[in-house]
Amino acid sequence: METLRITQSSLSYSDFAPLFSGPILVSIDRESRSRIKRSHERLKDLLSSGQTVYGVNTGFGKLSEITIDPEEQFKLQLNLVRSHSAGVGDPMGPGLVRATLFLKLLTYVKGYSGVRPEVVNKIIKLLDNDLLPIIPEKGSAGASGDLAPLAHMTLAMIGEGEMIYKGRRLSARNALKKANIAPLVLHPKEGLSLVNGTQVSTALAIRSMLNSDILLRTADAIGALSVEGSLSSGDVFRASIHQLKEHQGQRVTAKNVSNLLSGSEIVASHKKCGTVQDPYSFRCIPHIHGSCRDSVGHAGDVINNEINSVSDNPVIMDNGEVAYSGHFHAEPVAQALDIIAIAMAELGAISERRTYFFMKGVGDRIPPFLAIKPGVESGYMMAQVTASTLASENKTLAHPASIDSLPTSGGQEDHVSMAPWAGLKLLQIQENVRQILAIELLVASAACTLFHDGLRPGKGTAPILEHIQRMVPFHKGDRVLSGEINTLSDLIGTGKVVSLVKEVIDLE
Repeated sequence: METLRITQSSLSYSDFAPLFSGPILVSIDRESRSRIKRSHERLKDLLSSGQTVYGVNTGFGKLSEITIDPEEQFKLQLNLVRSHSAGVGDPMGPGLVRATLFLKLLTYVKGYSGVRPEVVNKIIKLLDNDLLPIIPEKGSAGASGDLAPLAHMTLAMIGEGEMIYKGRRLSARNALKKANIAPLVLHPKEGLSLVNGTQVSTALAIRSMLNSDILLRTADAIGALSVEGSLSSGDVFRASIHQLKEHQGQRVTAKNVSNLLSGSEIVASHKKCGTVQDPYSFRCIPHIHGSCRDSVGHAGDVINNEINSVSDNPVIMDNGEVAYSGHFHAEPVAQALDIIAIAMAELGAISERRTYFFMKGVGDRIPPFLAIKPGVESGYMMAQVTASTLASENKTLAHPASIDSLPTSGGQEDHVSMAPWAGLKLLQIQENVRQILAIELLVASAACTLFHDGLRPGKGTAPILEHIQRMVPFHKGDRVLSGEINTLSDLIGTGKVVSLVKEVIDLE
């Protein structure tokens, strides 16, 4: 297993990729462990001095004016975790749970949370043993931390929830016993610290960024194949043209598509056809894909900032002061997720338009719906209909979550971010985009195979086309398409299309 090492250095969302691939090991450097220990010592000093500390010797939220006696402070933490375990819905996937646990560690190693080193060690043991708490997807408003899902995470750590261990769903107590790990006993502030923070929202954001990196590059590659299949012009992707615009994403996309089409006999075959301007879904690929790329890039910067931030409340400052803030509020993450959602919906929308273009037929070289025997056969008619429904669904899902807010906790939490919902619906958008791109890939490959046979495709598109031709029986005419679409969608999701291209050309 790969070991992820935690130090005081910053991490990027891309560093989390192994967490979504399978089990990992974790190590923490000496400086980080020292910071954790010093922070806990500062908390102990505060408590011994009798100072009031929210959530340690007071109630929570609207009940924060109630003082908690020392003999009930342990029970306070336990009650918090139990009462806040109110999540619903399907369990989060294993990669998201691993990322959530890892993000907790990143906050604690900063040295401002006051938790004992034992808490950190327990989280490391869970990750090292791939012992994953069952965390329901829904129930967090992304405001006072991702309270409900993180409470379920903590509930499992104390032996009262459920866990996945070696592929089996077990009671947490049983799973911990099988892994020879003792349940965590919560000390003052630890329950509050574990349920506080943006870790679930940020885990969703990290997953969406990893998906976006694949989808943006894949869309450029499939878009280039559609340029060939539709007999569109390749001249519009020349670097000299796009140097006139100052948008970096546009320039990157134009370069990608130009490189993909390099040496294409299909593009060269119609240079003198007389067509001056292609439809926008082809001609404006750099402008639209590039804008999506720039938006996702900005969101990635925001998400990286959150990854490397302290997300807890209250915090114990270096001078021993208790500081109160809203560091649990996930508004930056929510807005970043909403930006990505809009970008991904647009990526799917332009892909569907390119697929639609093929349905009309192209001159005398491509018949309507790419049917080998139009009339007797319907070709790819319904595949395009499916793409259109997914693109329409994304329009609804792309409505920003961060502009919605309902007060909670008796009005104390009077503005919430809805970041977890922004993340969950974004993952659905991205799944839809994979399917839309899979349909475009199927249709563009059919056009090149059936109607441009004998002409060599571009240097970058050739390996894609050759790979798809080994998978799909294009010459059979009408057949069941759903399985092929799902197979190509899975191919896209694994990054295979991107890796095929990268074997022969650079793809940014």
